[in-house]
Amino acid sequence: MHTPVQLLSASRQNLWRLTLIRVLVLAAQAGSVGIAYRADLLPLPWLQLGITLGVSAVVCLVTALRLRGPWPVTELEYAGQLACDLIIHSVLLYYSGGSTNPFVSYYLVPLTIAAATLPWFYSMMLSGLALAAYTGLLVWYHPLEMHTRPRETMLIYGMWLSFAMAAALITFFAAKMAEELRRQEQLRAQRREEDMRDQQLLAVATQAAGAAHELGTPLATMSVLLKELRQEHRDTPALQDDLALLQEQVKLCKDTLQQLVRAAEADRRQAVAEQTAVEWLETTLNRWHLMRPEATYRYQCLGRGTPPRLMPPADLTQALLNLLNNAADACPDELDIRLDWDPQWLVLSIRDHGAGVPLAIAEQLGRPFFTTKGKGFGLGLFLSQASVTRAGGTVKLYNHEEGGTLTELRLPRAYGVR
Repeated sequence: MHTPVQLLSASRQNLWRLTLIRVLVLAAQAGSVGIAYRADLLPLPWLQLGITLGVSAVVCLVTALRLRGPWPVTELEYAGQLACDLIIHSVLLYYSGGSTNPFVSYYLVPLTIAAATLPWFYSMMLSGLALAAYTGLLVWYHPLEMHTRPRETMLIYGMWLSFAMAAALITFFAAKMAEELRRQEQLRAQRREEDMRDQQLLAVATQAAGAAHELGTPLATMSVLLKELRQEHRDTPALQDDLALLQEQVKLCKDTLQQLVRAAEADRRQAVAEQTAVEWLETTLNRWHLMRPEATYRYQCLGRGTPPRLMPPADLTQALLNLLNNAADACPDELDIRLDWDPQWLVLSIRDHGAGVPLAIAEQLGRPFFTTKGKGFGLGLFLSQASVTRAGGTVKLYNHEEGGTLTELRLPRAYGVR
């Protein structure tokens, strides 16, 4: 199954993080201004500072509302948001001592974020804006009127607080960015695997279509010859039984090819019949037993309550047939087949009493054209996994503790109709 479409782009996620940082910084700034005002520590223009903090709060609110909409966040908009932060910070510094304010080092936080998330052009523009604002604050600012000793004490503690806040915010954003990069790399690796699997499936499907087209004529010829042989050897009962078995096998091959064509047509029309999971499994088992009459099995339905209803496509049914054939190839006697379900999953287990999965080749199982049998093409398990994965499920093989192999097929209940 293809990975779900990611609704949040990298720029949108980064803007959410920037908004969170804004809220934290705004709370710290408002708290500092409030404490200074209540304690009458500094003679500052409180009205101008209050208006600037109010503008910052409005920007946070507008950005949060904007992010709830479906519009994509472009790199230009994200750069504009960072520029807005630099301007608001510059205004706050202008009314609180300019370049002498220890919080002037907060300029590094937006610049670090820009360097980590934006192309170099936007980063250079924002760096130029911050440098111009810092340079202007060296000349134009509202001076702080304080005695020398309290001023030096507040400067030291302010520098420490500024460093601690900048270090915390930069570390938070850098850690989140690294986590996001790892997640995107995992998604890209998963997509590469899915693309490779789809290419392999396309190649197999092309070969299968050509083979199905070519098999029609020899099967028809075999059917005619078998009818003639049965008529010629009516007096040989033993030969009649063998010819009847061959005729049934040829008919089964013809029916399989016809069903392949009908399934492809039904898939195009989305005409897949609805049925319960029990009905689907029992119908598939009956069909499989015609293909493998030598196999014996015990079937148990362990699920409680009403069975989930499904609309299984033809490829999912074929995947189940492939898994049953693999189990019968390992050991056709006394297969143990169990069906169970819970509120989330539909679970089908198939246990054989064969030799089990060799540990040396366990990781290679499911790869195309890899087989442990003397016959076969090594495509059954590969195609089964592809079909089940597309349905949102999984196929896993285990070595059973009492011997043999346990094949577990899981399908999500959400895949069913209800």
